[in-house]
Amino acid sequence: MEALRLILRYAHLIGFALLLGGAIAQFVSGKLRINPAMLWGSIIQVLTGLALAAPLRGGGDDEPSPVKLAVKLVIAILIFIMVFVPRKRAEVNRGHFIGIIAMTLINAAVATFWR
Repeated sequence: MEALRLILRYAHLIGFALLLGGAIAQFVSGKLRINPAMLWGSIIQVLTGLALAAPLRGGGDDEPSPVKLAVKLVIAILIFIMVFVPRKRAEVNRGHFIGIIAMTLINAAVATFWR
């Protein structure tokens, strides 16, 4: 079971890298549009996040707070919606794009600092 959890965590980090890396690459290029890396990164983040949280419902001291998991899920779903809806547009509003980057970093901060 521990090997599966580690594989899921690794995939979750790959999703984060795709989402944030794709967004930063687009931001630096000056053409603010949703690229495939961002879309797949947001999908991977939601799916692996759900898979990582599901088996943790057994109790114990190492179990994360349900409130933390709910906050992370809401943020991840909002990021997915913000990436999915405008994915076919030629260009995305600058504020919307910065919002995607900020929410991605906030979600990582919640995962890291909330105990």
